[in-house]
Amino acid sequence: MKVIIITGSSDGIGAEMARQLARSHGGGVALVLAARNAAALEQVAADCAAAGAQTLVASTDVSVQAQCTALVAACVARFGRVDALINNAGRSAHALFEEVDNLAWYEELMKINLWGSVWCTHAALPYLKQSRGSIVAVSSLAGLVGVPGRTAYGASKFAMSGFFEALRAELKAAGVSVTIAYPGVVATQIRYRGYNAAGGALGSSSLKEDKAMPVEECARLIVDGMQARRREVVMSAKGKLGRWMKLIAPGLVERMALAALKDDVKPH
Repeated sequence: MKVIIITGSSDGIGAEMARQLARSHGGGVALVLAARNAAALEQVAADCAAAGAQTLVASTDVSVQAQCTALVAACVARFGRVDALINNAGRSAHALFEEVDNLAWYEELMKINLWGSVWCTHAALPYLKQSRGSIVAVSSLAGLVGVPGRTAYGASKFAMSGFFEALRAELKAAGVSVTIAYPGVVATQIRYRGYNAAGGALGSSSLKEDKAMPVEECARLIVDGMQARRREVVMSAKGKLGRWMKLIAPGLVERMALAALKDDVKPH
């Protein structure tokens, strides 16, 4: 039986990955579901259990190191091993840097997006080495290309990419795979709940959503990448193009990034 920890699994991409893993593996998988919203986690756990998977719900705030450590400890106490850790928990943000008065939420965002992944990975690493398992880091296309209005979010996702790229090389001899996923705009509520310039909730999306990727497709691509032990999963043609165009035509990529924003939030 494979034991998989998924952070940020109360809704969105994390919840959908859990459901897909439960449907494809049934009784062959144990899913440890972690997020702050315990009630929502219980519903996802019920969906997964209906497909035959074993589940453990662990109410967790990944911005607190002790809770990340407790999450892994609870997993090992219940199932005795860790085969995969999917670092999916994260929060979005959109604000022009000059409009931010108090940078405290920048630090909080870094704790959630970067340090939550680092702390969970550090706690799980001895067990992942024992199982020669897999680590997944859910970054963003904003972790490959700087997007206006996303200085805080982009910084946290670029940092994730740098950390996990280096870790991949460190763990190669130990047989632990590290997959970094780079979703673009996905049809979830993450942008609506992201930070605004004042550190509150945005309540709307700053990005054009008409071509958002279905969450089911995004989750499938990440799960497939983990199971194939791929180094990276870059999810859209525009994302793949932008990555390489950045090397030869960076000005064009900046214009593409600006074009992805709604007119009312573009810098002037």
